[in-house]
Amino acid sequence: MATTTTTTIAYLIWFWFLTRTLTGPRVWPILGSLPGLVANRSRIHDWIADNLRSTGAASTYQTCILPFPFLARSQGLFTVTCNPRNLEHILKSRFQNYPKGPILQSAFHDLLGDGIFNSDGDAWLMQRKTAALEFTTRTLRQAMARWANSSIKNRLWPILTTASSTGLPVDLQDLLLRLTFDNICGLTFGKDPETLSPDLPNNPFSSAFDSATSSTLQRLLYPGFFWRLKKLFNLGTERTLSTSLHVVNTYMSETIEARKLTPSDDLLSRFMKKRHSTGNLCHIALNFVLAGRDTSSVALSWFFYNVMNNPPVEDRILDEITRVASTRGPAQRADPLGFEELERLVYLKAALTETLRLYPSVPEDVKYVVADDVLPDGTRVNGGSTVTYSMYAMGRMETIWGKDCGVFRPERWLSEGLDRFEPPKDAYKFVAFNAGPRTCLGKELAYLQMKAIASAVLMRHRLEMVVPGRDVKQKMSLTLFMEGGLQVRVSERGLA
Repeated sequence: MATTTTTTIAYLIWFWFLTRTLTGPRVWPILGSLPGLVANRSRIHDWIADNLRSTGAASTYQTCILPFPFLARSQGLFTVTCNPRNLEHILKSRFQNYPKGPILQSAFHDLLGDGIFNSDGDAWLMQRKTAALEFTTRTLRQAMARWANSSIKNRLWPILTTASSTGLPVDLQDLLLRLTFDNICGLTFGKDPETLSPDLPNNPFSSAFDSATSSTLQRLLYPGFFWRLKKLFNLGTERTLSTSLHVVNTYMSETIEARKLTPSDDLLSRFMKKRHSTGNLCHIALNFVLAGRDTSSVALSWFFYNVMNNPPVEDRILDEITRVASTRGPAQRADPLGFEELERLVYLKAALTETLRLYPSVPEDVKYVVADDVLPDGTRVNGGSTVTYSMYAMGRMETIWGKDCGVFRPERWLSEGLDRFEPPKDAYKFVAFNAGPRTCLGKELAYLQMKAIASAVLMRHRLEMVVPGRDVKQKMSLTLFMEGGLQVRVSERGLA
């Protein structure tokens, strides 16, 4: 006991001297950065951005160290960065040294298995190559446009029209989440759960999937042994997770068996041709559902929030939609814009991209460090530790985007003539769709879906926040949901 106490005291003294020169938030004796984290837990993304901004204006900064004694391997230090050169190093140059890692993989394994978003090495590469062949096809993009437009015309438009006639507010974030969930389920396994219906029904698969995702995220809040112990004794969130996964896996198994009898032109049928086992197919499909649902709906929620607070931007989007729609015949005017028409919405794409710059759907991401390394800005990272990179902070750095970095300005994504979308020359300034070998394969599908939904809503309806000028709080989760949703009132516009 005496030896243990002496060792602990010696560690804390050493830890205190080690952290006195670190860049980042205030370091407290014994507790490190933990008090700051707890005090800012409701605004964690802004707290991280504040800390990174305080490191200085030089381009070699934008990295800080958060010390949490006893809570992490490798000296209890967490590295957080938003330096584009560091991101290029992590996501491309030293890609093999920064995998998902065992901590994340073990936490998500029950839900996602060895699917593409929860795997490294050969397992990831094989799925990546298969998926790349499918996601680059024009037919898949056309299928996404058909699924989106059918849901918009037959369900979203009627729901918004009813809201307009009754004057009752709606939670736009919830509607968008239901819509993108139906779309991605249709595209992935050809089965529409119809969660976006006039009575907004509770769908067992959707509810179980939400519950399983939430319970899985809880595992990241505690040391691995803690949630494994809860799983062993089937306690708390682990019991919830087990129950939810049973519903999810049963639904997926039934869907896969049905697809074996009647193959279709969906992603599941295409992967079935590769002769995966039923279990692998289940996890492959769930990986795509997880990626394709939350990210697009969250991005659209923040898009409408920004548009409602920036009338000149809304006017420019409406001008573009009107111009594209003006060539349509009378028979087409009752439908959302088609695939070819959506491709011509350049300013709308710029506004969606500007939304993702300021409000990336996944605000932070974490990589595991395999071996000791030195980042381009001189920061040393130790094998066995983790590196977090903040896309949210990156969009708010003057050193990256200039003095107007906090301003919602879609024009920054257009060429000088404002007639062509122009991504930044430095690909690592904007990584909302990841970068390097793990760049999101569904990027163009996501843009297509978001443009279809955004243009359709704005063509028919005018949106206004229930409390104009109200700041919307962020929900503290892996995805940048709005706390309490996005409450809006709807009125008819009638451009269509």
